[in-house]
Amino acid sequence: KICDPGLTSFEPEALGNLVEGMDFHRFYFENLLSKNNKPIHTTILNPHVHVIGEEAACIAYIRLTQYIDAQGRPRTSQSEETRVWHRRDGKWQNVHFHGSGAPVAPLQ
Repeated sequence: KICDPGLTSFEPEALGNLVEGMDFHRFYFENLLSKNNKPIHTTILNPHVHVIGEEAACIAYIRLTQYIDAQGRPRTSQSEETRVWHRRDGKWQNVHFHGSGAPVAPLQ
């Protein structure tokens, strides 16, 4: 699993609240993203990786997401993200992320 079960996050969809665990994210994957049959393309810009010892790392980047909106028009959204990773038993897991920018656009 790429995400720690206790993953914490600040993101636009959480309206400024700290969210803990996977239930909040699972809702989007099960009800929005998995049912979308329109193409989505993500580009990561200017990634900066900070290795913090043997068991921790942080990456900061800009995410551009291209998608087709409900009217069939191409759109691009931008978010700024920081992710904190922890290595346990030789495997890296995302333990926290902070996303800024517009909430996920309706992908219908």
